[in-house]
Amino acid sequence: MSYTSVGAPTEFNGTEGLGGDSSTTNLNQWYQSGDSAYIIVASAMVLLMVPGLGFLYSGLARRKSALTMIWACLGSFSIITFQWYFWGYSLAFSASGTSGFIGDLKHFGLQNTLAVPSPGSPLIPELLYSFYQMMFAAVTAAIIMGAVAERGRLIPAMVFVFFWATLVYCPVACWVWNINGWAFGYGVLDYAGGGPVEIVSGMSALAYSMVLGRRQEKMMLNFRPHNVSLITLGTILLWFGWLGFNGGSAFGANLRAVTASWNSNITAMFAAATWVILDWRLARKWSMVGWCSGVISGLVAATPSSGFIPLWASVILGITTGVVANFATKIKFLIKIDDAMDVFAEHAVAGMVGLIFNAFFGSSYVIGQDGVNTGSTSLPGGWLNQQWKIMYVQIAYIVACTAYSFVVSALIAYAINFIPGLKLRASEEAELVGMDDDQLGEFAYDYVEVRRDYLAWTPAKHERDGHEHTVAPGQRHGISEHSNMIEGKAPSEGSSEGHEHTGIGGDRHGVATEKPVA
Repeated sequence: MSYTSVGAPTEFNGTEGLGGDSSTTNLNQWYQSGDSAYIIVASAMVLLMVPGLGFLYSGLARRKSALTMIWACLGSFSIITFQWYFWGYSLAFSASGTSGFIGDLKHFGLQNTLAVPSPGSPLIPELLYSFYQMMFAAVTAAIIMGAVAERGRLIPAMVFVFFWATLVYCPVACWVWNINGWAFGYGVLDYAGGGPVEIVSGMSALAYSMVLGRRQEKMMLNFRPHNVSLITLGTILLWFGWLGFNGGSAFGANLRAVTASWNSNITAMFAAATWVILDWRLARKWSMVGWCSGVISGLVAATPSSGFIPLWASVILGITTGVVANFATKIKFLIKIDDAMDVFAEHAVAGMVGLIFNAFFGSSYVIGQDGVNTGSTSLPGGWLNQQWKIMYVQIAYIVACTAYSFVVSALIAYAINFIPGLKLRASEEAELVGMDDDQLGEFAYDYVEVRRDYLAWTPAKHERDGHEHTVAPGQRHGISEHSNMIEGKAPSEGSSEGHEHTGIGGDRHGVATEKPVA
């Protein structure tokens, strides 16, 4: 079987509802096995992005909170699976919901979801489409978990994800991907989620960080990511998964999927090179963290654009994103919100850049490469096809996604924070000992627990043979401010000579200001 005309290889003529009776009819006949197999594999690739984010965030945090970041990302996946199965998919993609803002509950518990051609493409059945889209929601939630870094409690964060998925993610996904969505009707060009995934995750994480508050400044002394190898591993898993994220959004094994994969790789590599060069101009060192940050911001920018723009435009997009997202990491210092993992800069801002590029470089010949949208009038392209009005459509969409996700996410976070027992932030003492100890009781590294009490159980040389040690509790930490807190004193009491706060306040690249090198 091969494609011989525009549309699906075999035109669907089954019944509505489930698409037919599978006990008497082969429902697979309407679809290419190659297309379905590709999207199943792409779904598994996207799933890997969730632990990839966990490893990335774990490496960027300090070792005493490393395991908590992995737990937060994986825990959010459990919440999303529950929500998506019961009502999330229906609210986002039910074609019978005609409000333009959110769907209805026709597919509650995946009822009426089997072999009918999917809302996204006639190339795959709806049951597969719902599974693939669940991975998108899971990745978006995991991205937001970067906001809890080093001071957020886990259970309140899971409660936030539960309500956020219903009140923020599902509506925005409906806007642009549901055939009845208002953004879909306006002709917004958003290929794989510049709005629902990237802007929503970046703005929601910024809102959560704002409500959560800044980390304790005295605990940020000499802060650096604790494990760059783990950051690199997380980035590679994300990179691999993103090829399924963007390539799979063509919903079939076709030329558009290949173009999207090429665009994703080109954008990521040029953004990485740009980011590393910008960091080098300040520190005169090549940064592995900078390379990873550039890769991620490039892949983010490619998310809304990789299925719309030609390959040569991805070179421009990569360089532009590397510059814009790199400088956007300084915004958190201006607005005084502790966005510890730079989710706003690398996801929200980079996603906006990708959406704007669709207006400039969106091309009908790229859109038509899937064999379904060939000659489409609903997706005519951007300025390359003389579609000048698409720019203000894209800008309006960006503003709507940005404002809605930030405001509603902040309201959800504030509401949860007022519920007894669900305070979002851990105590100052918990922040001192680390979230792994406070929230999990488990550690990413066995020696962390040993190291914390090492001086307490190791006698000095002159105190052997059972004699009790004389090391005071306040002398068990190398930083005097931490010792003061153990003894119940204010962190500022005593001398802090040699440990003055640099003002970096969580700058993951270790550079808060641009200073000329002599």
